Amino acid sequence: MKYGVTVPNFGDHFDVRTLAETAREAEAAGWDGFFLWDHVQFMPTPTVDPWIALTAIALATERIRIGPLVTPLPRRRPVKLARETVSLDQLSNGRLVLGVGIGAGPWEWDYLGEEPDLVTRGAMLDEGLELLTRLWTGEPVLHAGRFYHYRGDFGPGRPEANPTPLLPRPRQSPRIPIWVAGTWPRKPPFRRAARWDGVVPLGADRGSGPRLTPADVGDMLAYVRLHRTADAPFDVVIGGHTDGPDRAADRAAVQSYVEAGATWWLEDVSPWPFGWTWQGPWPFAAMRERIRSGPPQV
Repeated sequence: MKYGVTVPNFGDHFDVRTLAETAREAEAAGWDGFFLWDHVQFMPTPTVDPWIALTAIALATERIRIGPLVTPLPRRRPVKLARETVSLDQLSNGRLVLGVGIGAGPWEWDYLGEEPDLVTRGAMLDEGLELLTRLWTGEPVLHAGRFYHYRGDFGPGRPEANPTPLLPRPRQSPRIPIWVAGTWPRKPPFRRAARWDGVVPLGADRGSGPRLTPADVGDMLAYVRLHRTADAPFDVVIGGHTDGPDRAADRAAVQSYVEAGATWWLEDVSPWPFGWTWQGPWPFAAMRERIRSGPPQV
């Protein structure tokens, strides 16, 4: 079992220096990962670009895994995302994890002129991942799909059959790990996740507690295994809130997810589990102290 924290990229976490300091403290406290939300806007509050923030986080840390959880790939250009992810993977010495999903909320889709239809966004995600992972190989790529086209830069006098590859390759091999998010028990995201390296299941209730029960996780993982075609390691990433590393009840709760098949526990360090009710300042000191106190290891 590994332990990480997830934090918003808005509000009091808008400041990149603060995020980098917090990530450094998380590494010192024994966490294994530091993951950042990816919103372009969320309420009328300051918001930071996750890739700029993750660059600072990579420079401030040495050991922990980092990445976006999750980035809605259908509102990103796969070629640009390929360049960003490879650059960050190189900078972090191979510590990047890419969390992906189709996104939610009309404020980041309908209101911004992005694709509103969920089924279409699912198809965009599948094609985007196909193109992205081909670009990561460092081999020449020609792609003509429903949503995306890529021909590379052929250069003067070069035939179309020999496009220029996107270089460098990521530091990780065979690729940067891809975790796919989905809301259980909706099945399509979990069939998609089975093709990649991990799953980040959410439940219908997105409150401050664990989003799924251990029984739910067992059912979800059994469904994913039905659709797995590879024997490679597969991460099951469960999120929730605990009060600290010393509470027996918290350790027991996490242990129940380990027994259900979870491989990562992600501590929700957003303001809501700490009593924030959408008004007033964030309980930022308590949030940061929770990170400093370390994971609920079992």
